Amino acid sequence: MNTLLLFPESPPEEVIRLLDSLGYSIKTVGNPSAALKLEPDDGWAGAILCTNQGVDDTFNFARSLRKRDIPVRPVLLVLDQKELSKLDLREDVFDDFCLSPIDTAEFDARIRRLLFRTGRGLSPKIVEYGPLALNLETYQAALDGRPLDLTFMEYELLKFLACHPGKVFSRETLLSRVWGYEYYGGARTVDVHVRRLRAKMGERHEQLIETVRSVGYRFGQSRWLKS
Repeated sequence: MNTLLLFPESPPEEVIRLLDSLGYSIKTVGNPSAALKLEPDDGWAGAILCTNQGVDDTFNFARSLRKRDIPVRPVLLVLDQKELSKLDLREDVFDDFCLSPIDTAEFDARIRRLLFRTGRGLSPKIVEYGPLALNLETYQAALDGRPLDLTFMEYELLKFLACHPGKVFSRETLLSRVWGYEYYGGARTVDVHVRRLRAKMGERHEQLIETVRSVGYRFGQSRWLKS
């Protein structure tokens, strides 16, 4: 899979979670030397630069990427609304930008558009958690390489849960986020779909979807727990 460079070494956790949930392969770097040392054999697919540790440092790093013998492209900036004015006269060191707080769909669309322009699109998009793999473009799911025969809504529920490992969701939240705000079914709809998913996942993997008493459901363990 093509790998994206992510700057700085400690980017906002929101950005890391989003990139991971969207299926992108990333490596965080803190300086130009690290960008060279950690660069994949086939080069960086692109770079996402966050200004959370300073706008000037971010632009200096962006310039270093452009001054290389083979410049790193595309470069996407992630910055706050209040920093917009600082983009003036610096358009030569980035290709696009995204404002924080980030809209997931917009963020994904901007990355995909840039990668498509450079011929480095990440396709297919895969979400993986332990033995589970979800192909977001073909709506296929597999456990340990074994295909799962899921209905559309079973797939959508599993995808939503797998993209937010470790987080607990109430039945009402799952109804609104997966079925939509205009869906008038009751919370029992969620329970029925979870029961069907567990049955199809089998006894060995049904524990991936955990019931949290008096609250709702949680998928797996968070990959972002602090050590």
